[in-house]
This record gives sequence, C-alpha cells and structure tokens, in this order.
Amino acid sequence: MSDDIGHECGLAVIRLRQPLNYYWDRYGDPFWGMRKLFLLMQKQHNRGQDGAGLAIVKFNTRPGERFLRRIRNDKHNAIERLFDKVLANTEHLYKGKTWKELTEDELKQENDFLGEVMVGHLRYGTYSGHAIKNCHPLIRKHNVASRNLALAGNFNMTNSQELFQRLVEFGLNPVGDSDTQVILERISYILDLEHRHLQTTMGPESFRQLTGTELASAISDDLNITRVMEKASDGWDGGYVFAGLIGNGDAFVCRDPSGIRPGFFHTNDEVVAAASERAALANVFDVHHDQIEPIQPGHVLVIKRSGQIEHQQFTEPLERRQCTFERVYFSRGNDPDIYRERKTLGHTLAPRVFRALDHDVDHAVFSFIPNTGETAFLGLVEEIRHLDKARQIELLRPRIESGDVDVRDLDAIVHRQIRVEKIAHKDQRLRTFITHDQARRDLVSHIYDITRGIVQPDDTLVVLDDSIVRGTTLRESIITILSQLNPRKIMIVSSAPPIMYPDCYGIDMSQLGRFIAFEAAVTLLRDRDEDKLLDEVEELCLQQEHLPPEKITNHVQQIYSRFTLDELSDKIAELVRPTSVPWTGEIQVMYQSVEGLQQAMPAHTGDWYFTGRYPTPGGYKVLNTAYLNWRRNEDVRSY
Repeated sequence: MSDDIGHECGLAVIRLRQPLNYYWDRYGDPFWGMRKLFLLMQKQHNRGQDGAGLAIVKFNTRPGERFLRRIRNDKHNAIERLFDKVLANTEHLYKGKTWKELTEDELKQENDFLGEVMVGHLRYGTYSGHAIKNCHPLIRKHNVASRNLALAGNFNMTNSQELFQRLVEFGLNPVGDSDTQVILERISYILDLEHRHLQTTMGPESFRQLTGTELASAISDDLNITRVMEKASDGWDGGYVFAGLIGNGDAFVCRDPSGIRPGFFHTNDEVVAAASERAALANVFDVHHDQIEPIQPGHVLVIKRSGQIEHQQFTEPLERRQCTFERVYFSRGNDPDIYRERKTLGHTLAPRVFRALDHDVDHAVFSFIPNTGETAFLGLVEEIRHLDKARQIELLRPRIESGDVDVRDLDAIVHRQIRVEKIAHKDQRLRTFITHDQARRDLVSHIYDITRGIVQPDDTLVVLDDSIVRGTTLRESIITILSQLNPRKIMIVSSAPPIMYPDCYGIDMSQLGRFIAFEAAVTLLRDRDEDKLLDEVEELCLQQEHLPPEKITNHVQQIYSRFTLDELSDKIAELVRPTSVPWTGEIQVMYQSVEGLQQAMPAHTGDWYFTGRYPTPGGYKVLNTAYLNWRRNEDVRSY
C-alpha cells in the first residue's frame, strides 16, 4: 500500500512456565523470555513504527520492591532503543558465575526488567498522536498488587465516546478519552468490583474472616478474569485484541466477538506466548504453524499466576468477519496461508491483465511496488506465463493439425520468457516528515529510485501495488517517477479491490472524502449531471443521524451502485495523472474484484471497506457520520 494509512498495532506476550534459573541452566540466559519478546516484536515491526513499549511483572517480590515495570519509546527504531535499555549492563551476570550461585531473588535485583510475565506493543498511531504518552502499555496503579493493570491492544472502538460517558455515569473521573484509556478505566473498574465481590460474597465463612495479607492473597488467587471481561466488555463495539498484565501475575489476551482483529497463541512446557501474527510465533519458537492456535472470537486466553491456562468465552461470538485487509497488506507474507492467498490474488488478476495487454507480452514489462506487493506479483506473473504459453500453443494448433511443426516451434514456446524487472527501489531511510506541502511533495517524489534503460518507448509497464487507497502517492510520486522511463503505457494493478467505505476497527480510514474511489464516483456523477444524488443521500443520512447504530442503513452505496468497477477504475486513472508531468502516455488502473478477493481467501469475510457490509452496528454509524462530515467539509475523524 503506497498511501500513508495508519493501521494495525502489534502485540507480543510471554509467560514463562519455569523458574528463571531454569532458562539460565538450559540456555545459558536468564533473559531468555525477554529475548523471545524482542524477537516477537521485531518480527512484527511491520505492524507499528510510531512507538513501542513493554511491561513486565515479577513474581514473589518482597514488600517495598517493584513488581510491575513499564518502559516505552516513541523515537525512531523504538524496539531497539527499548531493549538496549532493558538489557543494558547485564553481561556481568554471566561472568564467573553459574545459575547455582545466584538465587532468583538475586537475579531479579540485578535487573528491573527480569520477570516471569511480559507484554510488548508496537504502535501505529491512527488518531491520538505520536507522543510517548500514547504508547502502550497504559498502566493503572494501585497499592494492592492484584488491582494493578498494564493494558496494550490492537483495536479501535466505534463508540468510545459512549463508553466514556458510561464511566462518568458510574461516578468515575476518567482522565483522557482515548479508546485505550477508556478500556483501561472500564476493565480496572470491573476489576475493583471483582475484588469487592470476592471479599464480601464468595467462599466459605472462614474466607470472609481473612484480613490483611491473607485476604489479599486469597482474592488474588480467586480472581475470575473471564468474569471481569464479561462485565467489562458490555457495550463494546469494535474490533480488538487486548493483552493485559495484572500486578499479581495473572495475564490475559482477549479477541473481539467477530474475530476482526487477529490473535494467536502457543504453549509448551517452557512458555505461553501470544502474538498478533501466527508466523511470528512459529518462527520465534521454531514450530510448525499448525502448533499455533488462534484465540477464538469472543474468547479470552487467561494465564493465572498459578500456571493454570484457560481459553474461555467471555462474550457471545458473532458472525465471523476476519479482516481481509490484514491478509492483503498488514501481516507479513511468510505465514503459509497468507502467502498462498496473496499469490491467488495475483492469479485472479492475470486474465484481465492479459486481455488488457491484448495478449502482447512481448511489449510488456512486469514489476511491483511496494515490497508488500511482491507475493501477489509472483502469482500474477506465474499465471501470465501460463496464459501466454497456452495461447502460443493454441496459435500453433492449426500447424500441429496439419503436421507443419518442427522442434524449433516447440522450443520457442518452452523457452519463451516474460519480462520481469525490478523497476522501482524504495529508499527506506527517506522519511517524509516535512509538513510544508510543496517541500513534502518534492521529498515524496524521491522515495523511489528507478532502474533506467530497461523499459522501451513501445512497452507497457505493468506495476502491481497491493492496494490503492487515497491515490495521493500514485499522483505525487509513483506515476511521476515511472513516467521518466517513457513507456507507451503505465498499467497500475491493485491486488485489492478499491476502498469505498470507512474502516473503524483497527485501520484508521474514516474520512470518506480521502478515498480515491469515492472521489472518482463523485466526479462521475458530476460529469453526468447526476450529482443531485449526493443531496438525496445527504438527506437520508441526516434522517438517521441520531438513530441508534443498529437502526442505521448504508445509503452511501447508492452512489457506488451507479458505476461498474471498470468505470470507477478509468476515472481513477484520470485523477491520478500528475498535471506537471510532460509524459503523454496512457495510464490504466485495474483493481481486484470483490469476487477475486473472496476466491483468494474464502475463510476471511471481513470486507466492509470494499462492500459496505459492516460487522457491527457501530460501523454503519461511522459511515453515516463520515458522509455528513464530507458534505460539511469537515475533514475530521468520524468516530
């Protein structure tokens, strides 16, 4: 995806199942768990580059010692900066000592971050800014260990304002109204109620007579995290995976009831580990992907301080709507299922590309941009080769039937090649942080370096992109750069369908007017003098502006229903042409169809940004608000 869209965050959780000295004895490293957390975060760094944070809980600390520790960083290379600090000055532990010469208490005193349970978070800022205060985990502190909570998540809530107001109605004074802060306050509030419930109503009479340390310990042991999540999640509307550490050593990871956001876990005798991506767990722990389990929708994975592991339902599961954009773009492509899906996306595009070339691959050069499109590109080229060879054989068929074929004809087909080239190279170190528009445009135009001398003036340059959302990078950078190669035609092929509707479940794409597909549809209406439809849709949206989300209908679809995918694509090709470029060749834009997407990943039906069919009522509320914001020229977040 060449456009700068804020999106998924990443989670990593490690819970050691053996004493710390075990890892020193077996692996020569008491920080084995911390290094696994580092690897899980590094292998998911694609999910967040605006900041990183981690929290750890130590078991069996003495009164007065810190049992919960957090560290965050919002600088460039945040993961490395975090772990440089966490693992600083630890080498002396290994010099001249064995694990038998240090107790676990002594080990922990040597390093503030040496503990048994830890969570790491990678942040992609979508709304509340990039300051360190916005980096996860967020902490709720209390002088009772089991009332402390560190929370990190990959999520957006569509109704965070309503949830904030409910906290106020509870008599609370929450500080900050961000999604994460609201969820932290809500879970903490229910956690307090759980403590009161246990103290006053649960257990035998002797339990109620406990006081002081014994009472705190008994409550800590009996905390029912599933019950806490059942009550805390009442009224949540969104896509989420949360990970929480409680100061007593309990930990949990929960997933939304539609399964929108991804979450996986792995257990063995040494560790319980969870992450946003299955491939990260498989690679870090060197296990087959079948040994990695998904956290089921509406379920919470609970790891008690005692070591007990539970995977229980905390809310009623809904229709499963796993995010397809996650598969197209966000997750790394080394998960075997995602790899196959992305190749299939390329396969399904190939017949249309082949026809658009009029079957003339001799005058076509195939490439991709950016790197995340590579796997779909492999599928595209693989199928183009197959189609071309099949066509060459079909052209040869009359001569075969007449017997007028020799070995040179067959040899030409066998050795026929498709021209595949690395045309654009992204400068990974170039950051477009300049805010002045003209200066930023100049910088953007140099993000990619091009390979010259390969494309000829009579060639069509076919470039696959994983998705085209806003079209700004195409217009400001990619088309400008590619036109310098002076091809006859540039064909931009998107492995994903056009983004037509806002997303509000993890990918922050809530401003409808920013989508190039919406811009194209509106332009087409105006070209045809049919823009009165925009007024009609506005009136329909106004009529339901104050309705509860479950009663809101998608009226924006009336705008898109007037046009075919090809009509939208042709208009988008006009809109992304830079006005300052002297090149006069043809531009064609080709999108994946929704049917092609469904063919590639039938198990993942979360396609609301393509189809407008939302998984929760809150999505329709956001869409309605987004359209009205656009009509009012209010370029603001729609939830």
